[in-house]
Amino acid sequence: MRQNARGEDGTLPDAPSGAPAAERFRRRVLGGETLLVLALSLGASAVSALISFVGAATRPGGLKDQAAHLNASHAPGRPWLDLSWQVFGIATALVPVFLVAHLLLRESRGEGGLRLIGLDRTRPVFDLGRGTALAAAIGGTGLLFYLGVRAAGFNLTVVPESLPEVWWKIPVLIASAVQNAVLEEVVVVGYLLRRLGQLGWTPAAALVASAALRGSYHLYQGIGGLVGNMVMGVVFVLLYRRWGRVGPLVAAHALIDVVAFVGYALLAGKVGWLPTA
Repeated sequence: MRQNARGEDGTLPDAPSGAPAAERFRRRVLGGETLLVLALSLGASAVSALISFVGAATRPGGLKDQAAHLNASHAPGRPWLDLSWQVFGIATALVPVFLVAHLLLRESRGEGGLRLIGLDRTRPVFDLGRGTALAAAIGGTGLLFYLGVRAAGFNLTVVPESLPEVWWKIPVLIASAVQNAVLEEVVVVGYLLRRLGQLGWTPAAALVASAALRGSYHLYQGIGGLVGNMVMGVVFVLLYRRWGRVGPLVAAHALIDVVAFVGYALLAGKVGWLPTA
């Protein structure tokens, strides 16, 4: 009796009738993986932002009379303990990025990792150059949009930082900005678009999903935070598809947040046009 031919790895080839079942199983695994990554990161942040916004919207008074604090002290009057909490928060927020790197590394059998989504050191000049230009375009427009929607009563007053005047204040604000950029662009653009494509989503549907997710976890800032970040999300997805790299997006996002955090620390209370809580 003739034995079935085996592949080079000694396994039997899949029967044609089993291909649809195998594909359904693969999609279930990828779908579950994607939901878990989001539940451990920015998907959970979106739910938190929604609850926060409902609380702000139902509280007496207008949204602009309320504040959304981003980088606040965790141990007032105890600078070393406060620094420990700041470093801990930044480090743990990056865990989903390492998880994504691990999942992509397994997918590529050790040959890709974050390189699959264009986050590596192979094109630093390109990434920084495009990122700087993008930050200049979006940063200024975003500030004007924020000031407008806040004046119209659709946004809370965003307080980028309320840290004490200690030696580690500026380094922590810069580290926080970089952490935000890496987490958001890796998960919401590089990873999510890759997985949605593998799950059979159309490019348009994946773009909407990525932009909607980005906007949703900024809802704690108000309607302006939702809409403004959705628009930013559309732009970032289109540029990612054009460049094939999240590197420029990480650079742009980091620069935007560094200017916002450090700029607020230096200018708050000293210029009349910058709203403060």
